[in-house]
Amino acid sequence: MLENYLIVHKSILPDKYEKVLDARRLLETGQVKEVSQAAKQAGISRSTYYKYRDFIFEPSERSGSRTAVLEMLLTHTAGQLSAVLSVLSEAGASVLTITQSLPIHGKASVTLSVDISGMPGPLSALMEKIAAVPGVSASRLVDLE
Repeated sequence: MLENYLIVHKSILPDKYEKVLDARRLLETGQVKEVSQAAKQAGISRSTYYKYRDFIFEPSERSGSRTAVLEMLLTHTAGQLSAVLSVLSEAGASVLTITQSLPIHGKASVTLSVDISGMPGPLSALMEKIAAVPGVSASRLVDLE
């Protein structure tokens, strides 16, 4: 289902990957407010943090749960979010939460947490379908639990 991902023991990876997770934790917990502070405290450069932050995840404590957090930038037009929700529904995913910002310059940032445990297909196929929806100018997987 997740053919683009591998489970790898951290002992065989360069230290920078774990340091990216450390920097993300510092930001998420509010211990630091800026990426530059988090990167410095974790012992990596800002560019290293930005390069790897969207590709490194820790396994969740809730191993039975299958929740994906998706982030996208949508054109501010009537029915835009509905079109994305239809794609999710057709794929067998169930929306848990929706957070949408106010539109700025005709675009709104939307973050969705989605239960993907009922999906028969791969997550990568769902991401491709979302990216293909007219009006979706950017989409990415933020977290996977």
